[in-house]
Amino acid sequence: MVSKNQIKLVRSLHQKKYRNIHNLFVAEGIKVVRELVNSDFKVNSLYSSDSEINLGTPDVIELVTEAELKKMSALTAPNKIIGVFEIPKNQKPNFDGWVVVLDDIRDPGNLGTIIRLCDWFGVEHLVCSANTVDCYNPKTLQATMGSISRVNIGYTNLQTFLQNAPVGVFGAFMEGDVVYGTDLPKSGILVLGNEANGVSKEIEALVTQKISIPQFGKNTTESLNVATATAILLNEIKRN
Repeated sequence: MVSKNQIKLVRSLHQKKYRNIHNLFVAEGIKVVRELVNSDFKVNSLYSSDSEINLGTPDVIELVTEAELKKMSALTAPNKIIGVFEIPKNQKPNFDGWVVVLDDIRDPGNLGTIIRLCDWFGVEHLVCSANTVDCYNPKTLQATMGSISRVNIGYTNLQTFLQNAPVGVFGAFMEGDVVYGTDLPKSGILVLGNEANGVSKEIEALVTQKISIPQFGKNTTESLNVATATAILLNEIKRN
């Protein structure tokens, strides 16, 4: 039987403060949990209300009641399994390919989608500013659909990181060289900015080349969603 302290711990991990204290995070749902269990992430504990769930690994799943699982969950209608995993150490990105850099992305869903896009387009490293939303936020994890297990994500001072980067820095702006006609290298850094304010002035000063996505419709839309812009730009980078 799961203890009250276990439930309290899992519940607390839905807040960034306690994730940092315990160096643990929570994932919910069979797809996400299975992806993480079968990755390099280290399992702390697994809880399920379904005795027939099999993750295909020797990890022990502790059987709990639906009521207990609901107390642990951040969802209104909990999935049948919750996993608690250790937060891995940051890995230094290499610059053999492209690196995506996020300047203060605040929406968990946007970050989760961008992580999934990095996985799809084979971008191994995602570097985030300190004020970018936590990648272990429950909403972010759900949006990654398990892709977080295949993308190295780190948080750092972007100014220092970009100043020391050995490759070109390409920033996404409303006004810049149209990406479709831009000669893009085999390796580089793609910077995307905050949903409301775009790339900050401090980071803009470190951008080697500004690139943009042309608008073909009437000028009634102010800008593209940052995750949508990421998809278009990564597609063009890989196409080149």
